[in-house]
Amino acid sequence: MKIFSGEARINEVDQYIRSVHALADELETTIQVFDAKYIVSREHLRCAVELADRALSRGTNVADDRAVEILLFAAGRRQITDALELGVHAGTDEVILLLDPVPEIAAKTIIERGLIENLTEVTYDQQLVQSFYNINDAEMSVVDGDIESLVRERVALLVIER
Repeated sequence: MKIFSGEARINEVDQYIRSVHALADELETTIQVFDAKYIVSREHLRCAVELADRALSRGTNVADDRAVEILLFAAGRRQITDALELGVHAGTDEVILLLDPVPEIAAKTIIERGLIENLTEVTYDQQLVQSFYNINDAEMSVVDGDIESLVRERVALLVIER
């Protein structure tokens, strides 16, 4: 798994997603794209990939598409329409592209195709994450502000809810 993060100009979401799907097909890999404001860490996404693959291998998956199953686990949601909030929207400026497996030419191709304009470090929006994952202040105080562990917990709980 490799994560590419950076700036992207997304004027037409459907066209952007078609470009992502075309590249995934061309590189024979899975690509899922996220609004960076919702993703707290690499570990958050690694856990989502691991759980999605486990669900697919056991036949307990919700989505037929591996990328969508990864999105569901990253969001900690069973409903695709709810999980899509983590995806990109028109005007999204910071994105994360997750590729698994990772072809050697991936970084160069992602930039050449304009999926990411500048590779940079991106950060999440703590208030947005707390709201999306229903994390309250009491939970935050129990874990000394370690929002990453609470998000991973929400991701892992999706397995139990299925």
